[in-house]
Amino acid sequence: MSMQWKAAVLLGVSLFAGAAMAGVNEDMKALASKSGCLTCHSIESGAQGPNGMAPIGPAWQDVAKQYGGKPGADAFLTRVVLEGSNPYSSHWKGKVSGLSMPPNAVAIKEADANKLVKWILTLAPAAK
Repeated sequence: MSMQWKAAVLLGVSLFAGAAMAGVNEDMKALASKSGCLTCHSIESGAQGPNGMAPIGPAWQDVAKQYGGKPGADAFLTRVVLEGSNPYSSHWKGKVSGLSMPPNAVAIKEADANKLVKWILTLAPAAK
C-alpha cells in the first residue's frame, strides 16, 4: 500500500470518528434538552442566567473541570441528577443562583442520566 493511500485511509477514518463524536454530542444535547437540563444549565462556562443574574446551575464545562478525572465522579453525579443535592453543602454557592439541584428521576432514566453525566465529564475547557 502506498504512503498516499495510507494517508487517505487514515484521514477518512479520523473524519468518520470525528463525525461519530459530533453525533454523540448532538444526541447528548437532544437528551439534555428533552430532559429539561438546559433550563438551568448551559454547556459552556460564562453564560448568564435569567435577567442577567448568575446562572441557575453550573455550566457543564465547570462541572467537568470540578469533577473530571476523579474516581467515582460519574456515579456520584448521576446520583445527584436523580436524587438532587443538599443546598447546605453546595460548593457552587455564590457562583450560581440556584440553591440546589432538584431531584430529576421523573424526568430522566438512570441509564440516560449516567450517559449524559459521562459526556458532561468530557467537556472541561482546554487549558490556555
